[in-house]
Amino acid sequence: MLVAMTDSRPALTADLTGHDLLRWYWRRDELVAFARRLGLSAAGGKQELTARLAAVLDGHPLPEPRPAARRPRTAPLPEPLTPETLIPDGQRCSQQLRVFFQQRIGPGFRFDGVMRDFIATGAGRSLGDAVAHWHATRGVQQPQIGAQFELNRFLRDWHAARPGAGRQAAMQAWQEYRSLPVDARPKA
Repeated sequence: MLVAMTDSRPALTADLTGHDLLRWYWRRDELVAFARRLGLSAAGGKQELTARLAAVLDGHPLPEPRPAARRPRTAPLPEPLTPETLIPDGQRCSQQLRVFFQQRIGPGFRFDGVMRDFIATGAGRSLGDAVAHWHATRGVQQPQIGAQFELNRFLRDWHAARPGAGRQAAMQAWQEYRSLPVDARPKA
């Protein structure tokens, strides 16, 4: 059964086509429940799960699962943290580091893409280098937010176009945006 191109989201049923599934925004919990109803694995991220469901709905072979990319937990850095503390290999953006950076940079500090990358690839550099990197990269275009963080991308773009607008208005705009098919969505 082909689902007509309408302005209302279709139900998640086995009659849906992969194309129609991909036209709409679905929360991960909706996709998990649908996969379980179809007897499919609900494992993996939202994009992987969506690809698996679209393949099954269209009668295509299942995509190869991505290998798990879990990194081992890193031990906390030895206290007290100072600007001379070196970043070890495999360091993560931890609450311990967040507190250090907020003390040195101020309450406006956050782990954005630039800082996450610096910490992840910063083995051998110091926390002082990281603070300098933070200041040097303000105003620099931030890296693209991954597709799996669609809400985050929407909110960043929406707030950039409407400085000073509140969270409630942004969330209402998000609800309207995600209720539209992908090919009918306006720019944030």
